[in-house]
Amino acid sequence: MQLEDIKALYLQHKEEQLSHRYITNKDIEPLLEKLSKHIQVETIGKSVLSNPIYALKIGSGKKRLLMWSQMHGNESTTTKALFDLLNSLLSTNSNLNYILEACTLYIIPILNPDGALAYTRINANEVDLNRDAQNRTQPESMVLREAFKSFKPHFCYNLHGQRTIFSAGNTNKLATVSFLAPAQDAACTVTPNRKIAMEVIAVMNNTLQNIIPEQVGVYDDAFNINCVGDTFQSENVPTILFEAGHSANDYGREVTRELIYISYLASLDYIATTEVTGSAYESYFTIPENGKCFLDVIIRNAKVDGVLVDIGVLFQERLINNRVEFVPKIEKIEALKGVYGHKEIDAKGVEVYNAEGGLLKIGYENVFVILNNEKILLLSK
Repeated sequence: MQLEDIKALYLQHKEEQLSHRYITNKDIEPLLEKLSKHIQVETIGKSVLSNPIYALKIGSGKKRLLMWSQMHGNESTTTKALFDLLNSLLSTNSNLNYILEACTLYIIPILNPDGALAYTRINANEVDLNRDAQNRTQPESMVLREAFKSFKPHFCYNLHGQRTIFSAGNTNKLATVSFLAPAQDAACTVTPNRKIAMEVIAVMNNTLQNIIPEQVGVYDDAFNINCVGDTFQSENVPTILFEAGHSANDYGREVTRELIYISYLASLDYIATTEVTGSAYESYFTIPENGKCFLDVIIRNAKVDGVLVDIGVLFQERLINNRVEFVPKIEKIEALKGVYGHKEIDAKGVEVYNAEGGLLKIGYENVFVILNNEKILLLSK
């Protein structure tokens, strides 16, 4: 499948009812109602707070893929891209029937509806569901496990989002999209099972390099059996972690949304048309491991209390009036060599003050600082 064809499909079938970062059951329920006229939509369980957990099944093929998003409630980019994908697969003009004939997709768009509503990583019991794969203490964990057991997937897509700090290697290149073929043992053995996951990731990386060269990363594969991906991989089901990251000035994650959609279709096209054996896995190892080389804003060459330093700012994501807002917070006041800002300001040796004219300190939050007696906006307009 050609990249330009995938891009064209995205423009045609992007789900306009979903945007920005705050995506909850309330947002997807009208879409599920429309989709239920064409595909199987069901409630497969309830969350801690008794919110429904939905699943969709589409396709009739022998290759089964289990996909789940918003295990962490505040990681919604992959959810938006799932509905873009569903629109595309259901369109009679998309010429994607071959995927549905070869594959069956079982999709859980929001596994953690309580976390999605509160815009938190954790569930209502303050448990990280991605550390609950073995003990399965939470109802959401049990729902996913039951879906895994009953659907018996050949592939698992574990769909997440990542912070703005990540780089592709220890470089000034953003990790806009990241992947991982999780380990399935403590030795991180490159098993036949992992090779299959790596082969599919290599295909997605090859596609993305045409759009975001050197901006794809992989996570450290240190083994943790409590993580869902590691657990499913250890049970010999090729599992792929997707991480939707940051693109320049894309705090609503709409650019990344398209990149995730492209990754979905590139991988589904490959799985549908290829007998994936793991033999073409080696280029996976050309993808650099994620570093943590970015901050949202760096004020270079600034004086704070008379000392020449750099000032590093990270945006805090806050849910305010049902919208995610970004609040700048001073994270570091030191020489920031080897760290890069998504936005950089040169203070040229001038003293920088907080918005009240006082001394800047780590932990200070405000959208402004004062430089040369002027208020400097830290947020991008």
